[in-house]
Amino acid sequence: MFLAAGLAFVGAASAQTVGMATSNPGSLYHGIGSAVAKAANQSGLNTTIQPATSPNQYLPLVGANEMELGVCNLEEFLYAYEGTEWFNGRANPDLRVVGLIMPLVEAIFVRKDSDIKTIADLKGKRVAKIQAHPSTNFKIEGVLAFAGLTWDDVDAIEVPAYSAGIQAVIDGNVDAAGAVVGASLLRELEASPRGIYWPPVPADDTEGWDRMNAAAPLFAPSTMTNGPGATPENPVPMVAYRYPILSVYADRSADEVYELTKAIASTYDLYKKAAPVMAGYDVN
Repeated sequence: MFLAAGLAFVGAASAQTVGMATSNPGSLYHGIGSAVAKAANQSGLNTTIQPATSPNQYLPLVGANEMELGVCNLEEFLYAYEGTEWFNGRANPDLRVVGLIMPLVEAIFVRKDSDIKTIADLKGKRVAKIQAHPSTNFKIEGVLAFAGLTWDDVDAIEVPAYSAGIQAVIDGNVDAAGAVVGASLLRELEASPRGIYWPPVPADDTEGWDRMNAAAPLFAPSTMTNGPGATPENPVPMVAYRYPILSVYADRSADEVYELTKAIASTYDLYKKAAPVMAGYDVN
């Protein structure tokens, strides 16, 4: 368990030790946190990864000053701050944003040998539903809505975590799952003969986007230019989700947060090498 964190910022960047909460190894947030930690460590800021099941578990700890940092997305941060949705009235008013990292290009993926070629083809198919990470389910719901589908139109198969959903597709236990382009576990499937296919989400389908925006208003049109079945000349229409962010406790001093931000920003060129999912990172 990562709960016994209690690490602290102490003085200059070279003497600081910072605990960063992420979700489990193999997940998107663990990959992002690991890349940020690696880059920050090279700048002299001692950073350790503290994995947990999901932001549902660790954002309240960041808000209670029991963890220095947490990786999450804007939706999760706002719900945790307000105590709405799956935080069930437990507000965390001492959470603050350190900075936005990057947009996430994502959608629902299937194996390349699947007969699923469009989002509409998911009707009646087995789709992973994440028990511990409601934010992922919210985004899957948005993509389903693009084709006029809901969870009631698919065979929702519950899995414990985001990475378990990807693994279930790899193992053939579900037909589809939500994922982000560049997630580490996807590389295993990409490299196999089975491969990956992303049913497209065309930006010019205005009716589909109206349905998606009603179900998941934080989505925006995007494309995948480097990935399975995609090239810069023939990109795959995808969706982008609001940036993952670093969250912090409100009473951290401005100097401490500045040192952290400086350490991260000064090594931004290392992120793409550490985690392909961070190719969209922009220090500006």
